[in-house]
Amino acid sequence: MTISYNALSGALAAQAALNTVSQNIANSQTKGYTRQGVLLLATASEPGTKSAGNGVQIGSLLRFSDSYKSQQLWRTNSELGARSQVQPYLTQMETVMSDDKSSLSYGMDNFFTALNAAGVDPTSSPLRQQVITAADSMSQQFNSIYNVTANQLVSVQQQQSAILPSLNESLAGIAALNKQIIAVSGAGTNTSALQDKREQLIDSVASQVAVEVLTNPDGTANVSLKSGQPLVVSDLNAKLEFVSTSGATTLTLTFANSKFKLDDTKVGGQLGGLGNYKQNTLLPLQNSIKEIAEQMTQKINDQLRLGFKSDGTPGQDLLAFNPSSATGLLQVTSGFLTTDLAFSSDGTPGDSGNLQQLVGIKGQSITLTTLGSVLLGDADTQIVGKLGIDSQQNQSQLNTATTIRTQAEDDWKSTSAVNTDEEAINLVEFQNMYQANMKVIAVANALFDSTLQMFG
Repeated sequence: MTISYNALSGALAAQAALNTVSQNIANSQTKGYTRQGVLLLATASEPGTKSAGNGVQIGSLLRFSDSYKSQQLWRTNSELGARSQVQPYLTQMETVMSDDKSSLSYGMDNFFTALNAAGVDPTSSPLRQQVITAADSMSQQFNSIYNVTANQLVSVQQQQSAILPSLNESLAGIAALNKQIIAVSGAGTNTSALQDKREQLIDSVASQVAVEVLTNPDGTANVSLKSGQPLVVSDLNAKLEFVSTSGATTLTLTFANSKFKLDDTKVGGQLGGLGNYKQNTLLPLQNSIKEIAEQMTQKINDQLRLGFKSDGTPGQDLLAFNPSSATGLLQVTSGFLTTDLAFSSDGTPGDSGNLQQLVGIKGQSITLTTLGSVLLGDADTQIVGKLGIDSQQNQSQLNTATTIRTQAEDDWKSTSAVNTDEEAINLVEFQNMYQANMKVIAVANALFDSTLQMFG
């Protein structure tokens, strides 16, 4: 009987819908879960029959996913990853270099103040000793700050290397899920759970490097870097590693039998953020500290050689510059004594002509790669100012990236996340649908029994 068949198909459809609702409710707190539904289609009547139809059928299982919103989610995670990884380094460097008692400026100011004080009595041993002590203190401050930059460089490189195993594992996972999805979908099985796992892995990869994702008709997803190099194609995945050649370390991507050299400052995400900080902030800063130390040492030593000590002999170097040492970049020359300070310009005891020239060095120009020509006394202030601007800009961009990521998550949830209130309504509606169809079946059975009784 058509009435029984229609009601049975309706009951089965309602049961399938209730199963979907129960799955959604069960995963309402599961991170990355995409809600599902059923598409119900009316079954047309047979040709040549005057029938309302042959019930209902399940057209397909629905997965409420918006590819645009997913892409936005991944893009925002790349920006957030880049900014969040860099900020701790910027904050530490800004704090160290701008500290009132440990900055380069503080050390240089104290040294030139000691030189100026020695002008009261150029022959005074205590005042001369104060100059040497201030020079040593200034050297230690240079060494201390330079050592912070060296430690940061090591930390950044280690952190970059630590990202790669996780990144490579995620890429392999995406490729494996692509393979599973092809196999499972071919058997007609629902692949929504597999797609959820894959999208979570893609989101993880996106936080580490900026990616582009293309979903293929067979359900697989191709993942590539923003610059085009492939990361995952169907069930094949790339591997990233740092390769050292002749002392230089290069980020290399290997896919199938092809190798690509990558610029780690431009890959985006955590890896790109760290690479950009290292190349465009940390190394230039480190170089600026070396340039200040080297040019100041050169000017002070050159001026001392032009003067004369108390015994009338020519002056000698006060400072030693060693660019190959992270802890001994600048030092007072070993064995340097108070009597070695060449304050006189003509060899006359008590003359301070050369001392005044030494004091004037603070107002002389030096050349820094990052800033050009600056006064020695202003160099550190300008470096710290630039570092502060970089830190503030990154913090602002981090706040913006955090806000945009939150908005992208909310947009994604508006389409794909489970709304328990909505599911509660669906639960009642499909329950009513099931009960109504079962009642129709009961009515159909009663009619059938009545018909039999008529012929009994």
